[in-house]
Amino acid sequence: HVQTEMKQECKCHGMSGSCTVKTCWMRLPSFRSAGDSLKDRFDGASRVMLSKAELETPAQRNEAAPHRVPRKDRYRFQLRPHNPDHKSPGVKDLVYLESSPGFCEKNPRLGIPGTHGRACNDTSIGVDGCDLMCCGRGYKTNTMFVVERCNCTFHWCCEVKCKLCRTEKVVHTCL
Repeated sequence: HVQTEMKQECKCHGMSGSCTVKTCWMRLPSFRSAGDSLKDRFDGASRVMLSKAELETPAQRNEAAPHRVPRKDRYRFQLRPHNPDHKSPGVKDLVYLESSPGFCEKNPRLGIPGTHGRACNDTSIGVDGCDLMCCGRGYKTNTMFVVERCNCTFHWCCEVKCKLCRTEKVVHTCL
């Protein structure tokens, strides 16, 4: 994906900016651009399935198994949409065979801690937001006072002096 997003850039060299010699190179897309594009593909990923015949190897079908499968034939199988009403995925589409396990409830076997008791942000609409993280169970709000170092200053040489400040913090926790 990153390779398809690369752009050619050129620079001219010569007297007074004339283009006597031109140097060109391929530039990678910005990290943000590549990430945003991949996230869009991830959000649009489609669930697919394979037929039983396509899952079997030639040896399982009692055919002579080739010693070396040519690269162009290595992945010659048809991905079909899990939902027959959806279109078949294209070569650049992201696909998956099984749905991911839910993150809301604890599942020690899969190493999923769940979201009960997790701190969340009540103003965010992202994954750290209480609505999404708490999975619709709601959240409780606690106000607490914390003592933290503040107004720190550096004194020559090699000493940092801070005051202690008592601040009120509002903490939201998933039920």
